[in-house]
Amino acid sequence: MFKFTSSEVRDLIIAFFVISLCFAILYAGRNASGIITMLPIVMVGVGLGFILHELGHKFVSMKYGYWAEFKLWPQGLIFALLSSFFGFVFAAPGAVYTYANYMTDEINGKISIAGPIVNIILALLFLAVATMVYPSIYSTNSALIFIVCSLGYSINSFLALFNLIPIGNLDGSKVLTWNFGIWIITIAVAGVLTALSMTMGVESIVRLILGI
Repeated sequence: MFKFTSSEVRDLIIAFFVISLCFAILYAGRNASGIITMLPIVMVGVGLGFILHELGHKFVSMKYGYWAEFKLWPQGLIFALLSSFFGFVFAAPGAVYTYANYMTDEINGKISIAGPIVNIILALLFLAVATMVYPSIYSTNSALIFIVCSLGYSINSFLALFNLIPIGNLDGSKVLTWNFGIWIITIAVAGVLTALSMTMGVESIVRLILGI
């Protein structure tokens, strides 16, 4: 059974809100009203992306019989908030800690890759929904869904790429130690998805998919 402690739930909620705020600042700049408007929109992409990323680590860890718990990293939250004012987000609000006396590189790698894979899947799902609603983009509801999905795609592809960087304690280091081939494939996919969102933009990607 997958269990959560009260402190873990608290840490997840705090991290979720602060990271959502960081991305709202990133997209809206320093305009207070813009940040307030963007915050609930960004929360959908960040909420699913961040929470399910961490739950991916937790569930795979517990599948192997380990106890796993998310813990907040206050310094990471502060740095994420500060970095958002400079045009990027260093998204490291905390991590899922897996408690084990011994763990093979393979199991550690599989636990670590679960989070980025969740983000890649979410990015593709957001892109699929954006593609489906685009033909009716001039409807208010469809336009809002398209905006939410566009941000969801961009944020989740970025989160996957960022976490796969093989630096320090990021997921990429453990995946690379386990299997270079799997690491290069996943970081390449995340890199392409992120590059497309930054260069073409989601609307151009959707129009390309639809052939219009």
